[in-house]
Formats: sequence, C-alpha cells, structure tokens
Amino acid sequence: MLTFSGLLTAAAIVIAISAFLRARRATRRLERLSESYWELRYEAGQLKSRLARLETASGIRDADEHPVQQPITTAFVPLSSLKK
Repeated sequence: MLTFSGLLTAAAIVIAISAFLRARRATRRLERLSESYWELRYEAGQLKSRLARLETASGIRDADEHPVQQPITTAFVPLSSLKK
C-alpha cells in the first residue's frame, strides 16, 4: 500500500512540474507575441504618418477630406400595409 501511494505522489509531482514548465513556456510566448504586436502597431503608425506626409506633399486628397454623406433614413412603415 505504501508503494502505491509513493508512486501516486511521484506521478503527481511529475505532472505538477510539467504543468509548471508548460506555463512558463506559455508566458514567454505570450510576452513575445505581445512585444511583436506593439512593434507592429508602432510600425503601422510610422507608415501611416509617412503616407499622410507623402499625400500632403504630392497634393493627393485624403479620404477623410471627402464630404460626409448623410445617413440613409428609413420612413415609418405601418404593419397593416405589410399584411396585404
């Protein structure tokens, strides 16, 4: 009986250590992904500002400068007219 509980304890320790190591690897991967995300956001912002400078230097109008279209409004339709 003592051997069975010893084996069970050893197996639990091995599983706990492997879970701890997997959690550490996942944490490092998450940190790398987070760093990559913020680097890409920074580069996208840099490219966007360069594009805006190039567009203003060449005289191309920005898409934001186009006149704003009015939203399409829908009229009230009574349900009785739909029953026909």
